[in-house]
Amino acid sequence: MMVSDVMTSNPLYVHPDLSVTEARNLMRKEKVGQLLVLDRANKLVGIVTERDLINASPSEATTLSIFEISSLLASLKVEQVMTRKVISVDESVVIEEAARIMVDNGISALPVMKGDIPVGIVSDGDLFRLFINLFGARQNGLRISMLVPEKKGELHDLAEVLTQKGANVLSMVICDGCDVTNRMCIMKVSDISKEDLLDAVKPCSLKVVDIR
Repeated sequence: MMVSDVMTSNPLYVHPDLSVTEARNLMRKEKVGQLLVLDRANKLVGIVTERDLINASPSEATTLSIFEISSLLASLKVEQVMTRKVISVDESVVIEEAARIMVDNGISALPVMKGDIPVGIVSDGDLFRLFINLFGARQNGLRISMLVPEKKGELHDLAEVLTQKGANVLSMVICDGCDVTNRMCIMKVSDISKEDLLDAVKPCSLKVVDIR
């Protein structure tokens, strides 16, 4: 799965000379946490986040009046608070690489580029929605977490025995286990009882960690 499959296309953008007040109002209206900043030639020159705008505002301990605060924010421009060194990805980058970049750099969103043109944005919210889909969180069924041996053919055998039981595998996620000898397998399964599911996975699993 690539970034282009989960990104928000046609992302909202502003120009550098927009006031912080207007940028904040746009974020609230559109319910977004970040805006791309493009120059008049539509070249990406920055990104501004809700956190940037909060940090640009006077603290609650300020002695400024409401009028003075409003006047200050109205005169402050996006270009004065935006991040200029923007980390971006190409639309063909795989989604896990985009997630790694975001985590490693402590950022909540990545502009998605097609050449020099911004065509989308992928945010932590997009990753959360993907996470929900990968784990089948919106589907009804039994969720089982178990340790399986780290050896070839194990998942094939597991899928085969579940098929024989008439179960429908809604999702399957494999991740690191306790050590190099095993893997954690998290499945969402329907059309099978809890007792039959436990009986089915018993020959293929080292330990059932959780079932619900």
